[in-house]
Amino acid sequence: MKRGRVDVAAKCASFSPSQNKVKRPKTGQSLSTSHSHVQDWGNLPHHVVLHIFQYLSLVDRAKASSVCRCWNDVFHIPELWRRFEFELNQPATSYLRSTHPDLIQQIIKRHAQHLQYVSFKVDSCTESAEAACDILSQLVNCTIKTLGLISTARPSFMDVSQSHFVSALTVVFVNSKSLSSIKIDDTPVDDPSLKVLVANNSDTLKLLKMSSCPHVSPAGILCVADQCHGLRELALNYHLLTDELLLALSSEKHVHLEHLRIDVVSENPGQTQFHTIKRSSWEALIRHSPQVNIVMYFFLYEEEFEPFFRDETPVTHLYFGRAVSKDMLGRIGLNCPRLVELVVCANGLEPLDEELIRIAERCKSLTAIGLGECEVTCSGFMEFVKMCGGRLSQLSIMEEVLIPDNSYSMEQIHSEVSKHLGRIWFPDMMPTW
Repeated sequence: MKRGRVDVAAKCASFSPSQNKVKRPKTGQSLSTSHSHVQDWGNLPHHVVLHIFQYLSLVDRAKASSVCRCWNDVFHIPELWRRFEFELNQPATSYLRSTHPDLIQQIIKRHAQHLQYVSFKVDSCTESAEAACDILSQLVNCTIKTLGLISTARPSFMDVSQSHFVSALTVVFVNSKSLSSIKIDDTPVDDPSLKVLVANNSDTLKLLKMSSCPHVSPAGILCVADQCHGLRELALNYHLLTDELLLALSSEKHVHLEHLRIDVVSENPGQTQFHTIKRSSWEALIRHSPQVNIVMYFFLYEEEFEPFFRDETPVTHLYFGRAVSKDMLGRIGLNCPRLVELVVCANGLEPLDEELIRIAERCKSLTAIGLGECEVTCSGFMEFVKMCGGRLSQLSIMEEVLIPDNSYSMEQIHSEVSKHLGRIWFPDMMPTW
C-alpha cells in the first residue's frame, strides 16, 4: 500500500505546474522531514473521498476502490448505492456495456437495502430480460422508491415467462413498501400483481407508467385509482381508459392528478376499434383537477381517427407520430380549447392554413407547435404567428414545410416571424448527412 501511495504522489508531482523536482534534503535534514509535504492519499477524510467518488463513473469508482483499504471502505458507503442502473446486454448481440456479474452479486449481497432509485436497461435479448427478473427476485431487503424497466430495442420483457416476471416484480412490491415511482411499460404485468403493489405501497405511490401492458385490464387500473390517493401521474394505453376510470379519478376521496398520459396505438392496423370517452367524464376530471395535463400520443392510420375529438376534449399536449388528416386537425381547432402543445409528424400535400388559423383562434393557451412533413403557405403561417404572438415559446417548423407565395418569400419569413415572437427565429433545416 505504501508503495502505491508513493507512486500516486510521484505522478502528481510530475504533472505539477511548476515542474520542479523534489529538492534534495539539506545537510542535517532527515529524509522523513523532506518528504513531509507528500500527501498520504490513504488518510484523506472519508467525506472528501466520498465527494470525489460521486463524480466518478462506476468503472472508475471500482478501480479507485482498489487503491487502499480506506478507499475501499468509502466505495461501500450507502450514499453511493442509492442510485443504480443495471445494464444487462448480451455481448454477442449488443455493443452496449453490461454491468459485470461479480458487481451485481456484490450489490445484492451488500447493498440491496441501500438501493432507492433503480432502473434495469436491457437489450432486445430475452436472456437480458430474464437476468433482470433474476436480480429483482433477490432484492428481498430492498427499500426502493423508484423502479424503471427499460428495453432499449424491442420490448424484450414481453418475451419473458409471465409467471417469472410477475413473481420477480412481486418481490419488490412486497418488500419495498415505499415505492413512489414505477415505469413498467411493455411488460407482462397483470391485475393480481397490481393489487399486490397497491396493498403494500398505496400511501407512497405517486407515478405509474404502464403503457402497452396487455395483461392489465381497466379493472386493474381502477384498483390503483381507488387505493392510491397520492397518485399524481398516470400513463397508460387508450384501451385501458374508460368513463369509469375518469369518474374514479374525479372522486373527491381519491387522487388529484397532475399528469395523465394516454398512448393511442394501433395494435392491428385497420382492425382496431377504438371506443369513445364521454364528454361528461372528461368534464368531471377537469372539475376535480383543473390543472391536470392530459397528454395524448397518437400512432394511428388516418382511417382510425374517426372516434376522436368529435366532441370537446380537454387534452393539453398532442403528438402525432404518423400522418394525420386535415379533417382531424380541423376538429382539434374546434374541440381542444385547453391545447398547450401540438406536434404533427406528417400530414400530406394539402396546405394547412385554415386549420392552423382555427387552432390559433380557439386554443388560447397554445405555446408550442412543431410541424414535420406538412405544407403551409408563408402567408398562412404568418397569420398564425401574428395571432399567437409572443406566447409561442417553442416554434419548430421545417423549412420544407413553408411554401413561398406573393406576400412572403423565404428570405422575409425569418425576420417577420422574429418580429412577432420578440426573439430571433429561423426555420429548421433538414440535415444533409
